[in-house]
Amino acid sequence: MTQLATPLATFLREHLPRDRGASRHTVESYATSFRLFAAFAANRHGIRPCTLEVGHLDVDTILAFLDHIETERGNGVGTRNVRLAAIKSFFRFIEFRHPDHLDMAARVHAIPQKKGDVPALSYLDRGEVNALLKAPDVATRSGTRDRAMLCLTYNAGLRVSELVGLGLDDVRMPQLDEVRVTGKGRRARVLPLWKQTAGALGAWLCIRPETPDRHLFLNAMGGGMTRRGFAKRLALHAATAARTQPSITRRKVTPHVLRHACALNILEATGDIRKVSLWLGHQSLQTTEVYLRTDPAEKLEMLSEWHSPGLGKGRFTGVKDELMAMLANV
Repeated sequence: MTQLATPLATFLREHLPRDRGASRHTVESYATSFRLFAAFAANRHGIRPCTLEVGHLDVDTILAFLDHIETERGNGVGTRNVRLAAIKSFFRFIEFRHPDHLDMAARVHAIPQKKGDVPALSYLDRGEVNALLKAPDVATRSGTRDRAMLCLTYNAGLRVSELVGLGLDDVRMPQLDEVRVTGKGRRARVLPLWKQTAGALGAWLCIRPETPDRHLFLNAMGGGMTRRGFAKRLALHAATAARTQPSITRRKVTPHVLRHACALNILEATGDIRKVSLWLGHQSLQTTEVYLRTDPAEKLEMLSEWHSPGLGKGRFTGVKDELMAMLANV
């Protein structure tokens, strides 16, 4: 039997970052998945995690773990599928290096992703966005930084990982007119900055502490802003904005909500879902189509100019093959 610790360490420390070019956030997500899975599998088999073998991660154990995620940890279908994706990726790595586990890997790959309900898209309207952007107190250093973060997140439709990963070199100086963003799958995009965003960013750069850390946004300790740190600051300013815009209290304001607001703003301005996809850095246009489900009547008007080609109805003629003849006469 193959001990789990050695191949798992190689998978996380070498294969993902070196061979697959995975981002630090992807590696951390996979590590979290296996930290939960290893603890569950060790408890299920009555052994210590360090003595787990690859053979202990059989299909029954994986399915039990996925049920555990939903029923006992209270996670949703999306989180369940993320954990399963990490496990499948590990077994793709295993099957090339440990062929004795090929049959087991094939059974793992056959586990399907679970379908779940698609929730309604949560976003902020123009008034709510304006209230949120005005919430930080720009008389303070932290408030100036926070306004710049919020403006940039909304302007560029940034994922939180993209925001906290920005460096000083990613913003064109001194013009402050564009930002280079590296998103999922190492896909880079360069986006223009609105005047309001450039002004907020310039105000922050004027008072940004001198430090060897090259992150664009710094926390109170002088290190790079973290995902959790930004989420906390966003929650604080959402509560402040709700005093002048009470409708915000009905929203769950997360970093991704600002991304959705940006996408709908771009869609309204251009009427072109393809431009929204490019702006957000989506790999597939299918991912972007979710924004057409908000106010569908209005979005369908935008698409009314897209006409399908006028193709005539075709039919099979002179069919001699028996199978084709049968299909033509069904």
